[in-house]
Amino acid sequence: MWRVLILALMTGVAAGGFADSARAQTAQPAPKAAPKEAAPKSAAPAAHTTAKSAAKPESKPAAPPAAVAGGAEPTLIGQFGTWGAYSAMPNGKKVCFALAKPSSSKTNPPNRPRDPAYAFVSTRPAEKVNNEVSVMIGYALKPGSESSVEVGGGAFAMYSQGDGLWIKNAAEEERMVEAMRKSAELVVKGVSAKGTETTDTFSLKGLAQALDKIAQDCRR
Repeated sequence: MWRVLILALMTGVAAGGFADSARAQTAQPAPKAAPKEAAPKSAAPAAHTTAKSAAKPESKPAAPPAAVAGGAEPTLIGQFGTWGAYSAMPNGKKVCFALAKPSSSKTNPPNRPRDPAYAFVSTRPAEKVNNEVSVMIGYALKPGSESSVEVGGGAFAMYSQGDGLWIKNAAEEERMVEAMRKSAELVVKGVSAKGTETTDTFSLKGLAQALDKIAQDCRR
């Protein structure tokens, strides 16, 4: 259910420059053929040991969308640089997350159309999940392709499902989050089902403060 909430926020906010239509995620998705390399509409990753999620805003705070999962509406609790900190209560269970969109995006071949990409870090106390990193990359990823996240001079292998990316080795996630706190940018590389290579660069300015804010809010 939390995936539905975050995807609704991601795609439902226009004020911060994001798409208007809300997408629901349920079980495992099968990428749909489309005229452009857009994210499949019913894509929902199955979650490695702990389920994973997706991401969004830039330096402008965004208004929460209309209705979302479980009747809950995400609330912007702070804007820190390019990262927005949000909380919500889907079905009475608190969810907090930091969300940003890329500061730059490139495709090879150049200028290929795609949906917006988002990175986010979520905390879900009811599931004992803390600072879980995921990326919604904005197109159906090539099955079996290798994707990676580069931050702080290191690279972390990511597994893909539909249009989502999650860290392959959950034991490395804490180290990746610490590197994100201390670094200037996060670079995400992927390959679409049509063979297009993408590179998205996310500014990490404000992320540390956003994570501190959601940690504080989710303790309540």
